[in-house]
Amino acid sequence: MSVGGAPPGGRATPTGLDHSLRPLLWTVYLPAAIYGVGQGAAAPVIALTARDLGASVGVAGLAVAAVGLGLLLGDLPAGRIVSRFGERAAIVGGSTAGALGVLLCLLAPTVPVLVAGIVLTGLANAVWGLARQGYLAEAVPFARRARAMAGLTAMMRLGFFAGPFLGAATILLVGVRGGFVVQLVAVVVAGVLMARLPDPPRRTAAGPAPTIPQVVHRHRRLLGTLGAGALLMGAARASREAVLPLWADHLGLDAATASVVFGIGAAVDVACSYPAGRVMDRFGRRIVAVPSLLVMAVSYTVLPLAAGVTSLAVVAVVMGIGNGLGNGVIMTLGADVAPADTRAEFLGAWRLTHDAGMFAGPLFVGMVAAAGPLVVAVGALGGVCALGAAVLGRFIPVYAPWPTPT
Repeated sequence: MSVGGAPPGGRATPTGLDHSLRPLLWTVYLPAAIYGVGQGAAAPVIALTARDLGASVGVAGLAVAAVGLGLLLGDLPAGRIVSRFGERAAIVGGSTAGALGVLLCLLAPTVPVLVAGIVLTGLANAVWGLARQGYLAEAVPFARRARAMAGLTAMMRLGFFAGPFLGAATILLVGVRGGFVVQLVAVVVAGVLMARLPDPPRRTAAGPAPTIPQVVHRHRRLLGTLGAGALLMGAARASREAVLPLWADHLGLDAATASVVFGIGAAVDVACSYPAGRVMDRFGRRIVAVPSLLVMAVSYTVLPLAAGVTSLAVVAVVMGIGNGLGNGVIMTLGADVAPADTRAEFLGAWRLTHDAGMFAGPLFVGMVAAAGPLVVAVGALGGVCALGAAVLGRFIPVYAPWPTPT
């Protein structure tokens, strides 16, 4: 079955989703949007809260990287949790952990407590992300897979777009940590909604289930090549969540203004997501993945030229285009190459490659900013994007190696 030439199928509805995907609206897409609202509200204020607690610019960047650390710590266990207990139980557990993490961030008296809360929310994100991806991989036909995954990320990004604006309004009422208030409400509501998700039937391996290390070893070549591209894409995408607020701080902008700039970029991100998924279903994954990273490379290259709110907003728009084109790429590729009988375990390992980049990118930004000018980190990120485009262009498969049931 060709990854690049699957028939499109389905008809778009006024909401933008195909009729075949509409049953997922209330149990998958709406909760994803609400969850995204929380992440979007919190993203701009993580670095700013750390700064408010006395952290340097470098340490603030490291605090943002703690989200990626939580994802890393949670990816492989999330695969086993979903495989053993199912998507619904995983969502309930992940939502509970996420709510506790946000409470820590909201009440944190010191930077270490703030970081602990951020790590816990990252763990929750890992469980949420794998449960949603695994469900769509099982429930949606291959011919509509990319648009289903892109639709999921589009709804997340729609929430991410609204989140900074809601966060900015809350910040004006309760202070910098208002973004965490929005996130707490969003995590609880989204968890309640998605807890209604039925567990899909899945095929299981004959004999004893392989351990996660066995799954990783079995697919080490794939994870080391295509997975390296996923890692670089993760670094490129996550770093913008550290770079944009820190550059806004460098320009002397307040937290509310930084949130609005972040939201402008997120709006463009949303607009690009679902169309990119339809293109992937019709013409293949490579035609979207490579341009996505090249556009992001341009945005990082021109960021040092931003000297005010308007120019920073323009750069945020370019970043939004690049990130929006890439929404759903990694989830779709993972579903394409995942073996059906150990899908959850493999997807845990696959997500680990991408999330390792999401951790490494902001970590790199924080370390460089602590040792020297932030502009050095920004320039290096442009190179990371270009390298990621080359790797994905080389290793994205033409054919899916696992049979898809009729």
